[in-house]
Amino acid sequence: MDPTPWWRSAVIYQVYPRSFADSDGDGIGDLAGVRGKLPYLRDLGADAVWLSPFFTSPMVDGGYDVSDYRGVDPMFGTLGDFDALVRDAHSAGLRVIVDIVPNHSSSAHPWFVSALASPPGSAARDRYIFRPGRDSGSAPPNNWESIFGGPAWTRVPDGSWYLHLFDPTQPDLNWDNPQVRGEFSDILRFWLDRGVDGFRVDVAHGMVKAAGLPDITRHRTGMLDTTAVPYFDQDDVHDIYREWRKILDSYPGERMAVAEAWVPNPARMSRYVRPDELHQAFNFDYLTAPWSAPALRAAIDESIAAVALVGAPPTWVLGNHDTVRPATRYGSLARARAAALLMLALPGSAYVYQGEELGLPQVTDLPDEVLQDPVFRRSGGTVRGRDGCRVPIPWTGTEPPYGFSPPSSAPSWLPAPVGWGSLAVAAQSGVAGSTLELYRSALRIRRAHPALGAGPGGSGEPDAPVGPGLRWLPAPSDGVLAFVREPGFGCVANLDPEVAVALPAHREVLLASGPLADGGALPPDTSAWLAV
Repeated sequence: MDPTPWWRSAVIYQVYPRSFADSDGDGIGDLAGVRGKLPYLRDLGADAVWLSPFFTSPMVDGGYDVSDYRGVDPMFGTLGDFDALVRDAHSAGLRVIVDIVPNHSSSAHPWFVSALASPPGSAARDRYIFRPGRDSGSAPPNNWESIFGGPAWTRVPDGSWYLHLFDPTQPDLNWDNPQVRGEFSDILRFWLDRGVDGFRVDVAHGMVKAAGLPDITRHRTGMLDTTAVPYFDQDDVHDIYREWRKILDSYPGERMAVAEAWVPNPARMSRYVRPDELHQAFNFDYLTAPWSAPALRAAIDESIAAVALVGAPPTWVLGNHDTVRPATRYGSLARARAAALLMLALPGSAYVYQGEELGLPQVTDLPDEVLQDPVFRRSGGTVRGRDGCRVPIPWTGTEPPYGFSPPSSAPSWLPAPVGWGSLAVAAQSGVAGSTLELYRSALRIRRAHPALGAGPGGSGEPDAPVGPGLRWLPAPSDGVLAFVREPGFGCVANLDPEVAVALPAHREVLLASGPLADGGALPPDTSAWLAV
């Protein structure tokens, strides 16, 4: 029996349900659609699937504005559909992770509806963060700004102001209120009782605000900004996760949680994965690093060192529903493919966002009238928002929506571009050299090779080593990353834009992100896995 907990080495596939598969023809993906594609995820080689929110919601922010944390929104199906999905996933050997959104609720949540109907100072209002304004009440309580743009406060008719670090329809909950804490403990148990294997914690660095809600001197410029501010990454947030860890540990089957924590540095990030807190935290330093060997090596070294101090595994990620797709962000599909092999060779676990395995680019020319991200609206149309990475993925055929919906369905909620037929699952399946087959091969090798994933010694037990990590090899140029992991695995990534490099001594090339050059040299923007 493998003593290493599954989450220490897992490859977890993120599904954005609205954009994965539409089973009923309304142009919107749903849980039955996900359920029907579970064999695809199994054959890809994923260990688990993370479902972005499918809860009851007005969908102002793509479901991250929850009005019922225990219900399935009708656009996605029913609780029965969810139960069937979990049952089939487990039968296919896939674990299921669901989102939890604890920093804020929807303004349509019964709690907030009650708060607006209740007077200042009432128990109903104390579940949220209401404050009197400044300047005789006419100005917001402080100078905080919304991550989505504009002020972080909205005034209600009786003159009070409420805090919303995101959209006004997403009021921040008051985590100093024991009722809020108790409610979310019960929500965790509700989904754990239904068989979920873990949670992705949205805005895990939120919830707790600095005492007195002080003004700030430097505002964050958006979701990816990690500037220290008094409303994120406060020390007391860790008390919440210690309580959550007790709940997770009380269930059988290695239940887990992963933090979405945009914090200033890897050392702050590692605090979320201490032994009595959460199990994983997304490595956003790695995600935001430029296509540069020194920058990526620094992110790798700092991240591995930081989590090693607390006995946790690194958790790598190239993209998600909030970020520009790697094929566009790095400047080419070749680089995205090379980045994928580099990431999947690193010690720890990894997340793959739907469509990365197809090499999908960011869609940058969506018409204004179809954009739904509140960032677009709140910026007055100056910021396009995140819809470009949320376009439904292509499955079959040569015309939109490429099998996302059944024939003769309603138009998909975001239109897929003309020309994506060559990127569809059916067009890439079985085609040597396709991005899909690259991912399938990589995940097959990763699962079988004893050096990959957590690697030997990666169990995380108190008396066990954290894992072998990696040993850097001398690189032929500043644009090359080369390392070995024992036993017998090597990875070389050539980030140089112009020069092919000789591979180090090896027995066999296990996999490469592109064709090798004459004499077996590694071309620019290419990674290779080696038996050494």
